[in-house]
Amino acid sequence: MFQSLPLAIRPRVQATEARLDAIYKAASMGLKGDSLALASGMLPLEYRQLCQFDPLAELAAQKGKADNELRAAQRLNEASEAGDAKASLAILQHVHGWTARQEISVDVYQKISVLTALEQARARVIEGSATIDEAPERINGRGLLTNNDEDTSHGYQHSNASAA
Repeated sequence: MFQSLPLAIRPRVQATEARLDAIYKAASMGLKGDSLALASGMLPLEYRQLCQFDPLAELAAQKGKADNELRAAQRLNEASEAGDAKASLAILQHVHGWTARQEISVDVYQKISVLTALEQARARVIEGSATIDEAPERINGRGLLTNNDEDTSHGYQHSNASAA
C-alpha cells in the first residue's frame, strides 16, 4: 500500500537526540544512504546536509553499523564454537583471509627420457620393424618445404623455406 507524501516546506534539520537515535537504529539494522535517511524520518537531501553540518549524525550512523557488525561477529563466533563448520569456514575466509588450495598434484611414475626414446626408434628402424614412408605432396602441389636459399621468381626471398 502506497502512502501519500504531502509536500511541505520543512525547517532546517538539527541533530536532536531523537533524530540521532533514529539514525543509529536504522544503521544498526544495516540500512545506509537514502534508505537510512528515509527510515530515520528525513529526506535523503536533509540527511546529507545534516551529516555535513553536524558530524554527530555521521558518527551515529557509524556507531549503529559497528554495533550491528559486532552482534553478527559474536553470533558467528558462537556458532563456530558450537561446532558449525560453515561458520568456522566463513570466519577463516572473511576474517583471516584464508583460501582453499587451488592446485592439483599429479604423480607420474614412468619417466620419459628423450635419449631412450631416440635409441628405441633407431633400433626399430635398424631392425626393419618401422618403415619411413614418402611424405605426401602438399595440397597446393608445390611439395614439402625445404631449407633452400634460392631466390623466388619475383626476386625477393621472404624466408629460407621454399617448396622442393
